[in-house]
Amino acid sequence: MEITEFKKFLSTPRQIVITTHHKPDGDALGSSLGFLHILKGMGHKVTVISPSDFPSFFDWMPGRGDILLFPESIPEATSLVRNADLICCLDFNHLKRINELGELVAESKAVKIMVDHHLDPQGFDDFRFWDTETSSTAELIYRLAFDLGLQERITAEVATCLYTGIMTDTGSFRFPRTTPALHRIVASLIEAGADNVAIHELVYDQYTLSRLHFLGYCLKEKLVVIDELNTAYFAISAEELDQFTIQTGDTEGIVNYALALSGIKLAVLIIQRHDMIKLSFRSTGDFPCNLLANKYFNGGGHKNASGGMSLDNLPGTIKKFTDALVEFRQLLVI
Repeated sequence: MEITEFKKFLSTPRQIVITTHHKPDGDALGSSLGFLHILKGMGHKVTVISPSDFPSFFDWMPGRGDILLFPESIPEATSLVRNADLICCLDFNHLKRINELGELVAESKAVKIMVDHHLDPQGFDDFRFWDTETSSTAELIYRLAFDLGLQERITAEVATCLYTGIMTDTGSFRFPRTTPALHRIVASLIEAGADNVAIHELVYDQYTLSRLHFLGYCLKEKLVVIDELNTAYFAISAEELDQFTIQTGDTEGIVNYALALSGIKLAVLIIQRHDMIKLSFRSTGDFPCNLLANKYFNGGGHKNASGGMSLDNLPGTIKKFTDALVEFRQLLVI
């Protein structure tokens, strides 16, 4: 399907489902809710289905009430997917990223579109708006709206959602893909009604006391620095998460404190959940943390920001990670 065919497809009212990846972040939610408002403004019936919960500091976002959490609404969500005319898959490119919901999407006869900026798409889509050099999926939704001639649909609600997605996926506009063109997009979103000051405060300045205590604990007790390899990491057990009553989103951004250390090229956050261990990789310069994540931890992502997982125990995962660093030593020490 080409862009002209997709535009024609949208000219008739449709039953539409939007979904995004497990544990959605600001870009996943911002792009999904931004697109929801655009499509609803065209007269479509639209629901966002999330495969899991997400941080409570995104609950203020316009359209939050239109999000179904799949684990809590399986019958309703299943019916919506099976009866959809269109399923929009945003900020992911492999159906395994949406857990059990992926099987339903794969079986659905609906037209499927993928809007994403990650590497190596699976190929389940009928229409693809994909660019790995783009800052965020929210930026892609903005560009898609213009390509479809829907720029007039970028209301204050849409602008707020897309600004949130771009802001969070660019690390508050400090990552390499923050281009002059992106700043012009951001300026237009502010002009359309996105309150940049309020959005930043709502996302980044809403710590609970337990979350703040947890951050202090991680910095004082859990930070490990491997000076000879310019690497730093945190390894957090499930018991420690329970000790601080950590909720979804409370570990967001911790890995960046390790990366902020002078001379560090690779930072990793290793978190033991009750079902598996999740790893978040961040790097500076040319170090390809996505290759490390892909080869050893069934993950991937961008060169400087990736994720992975391990079914091993915490000590075993730490050993696997530190052993793997030897292979990348030359890239870490130059």
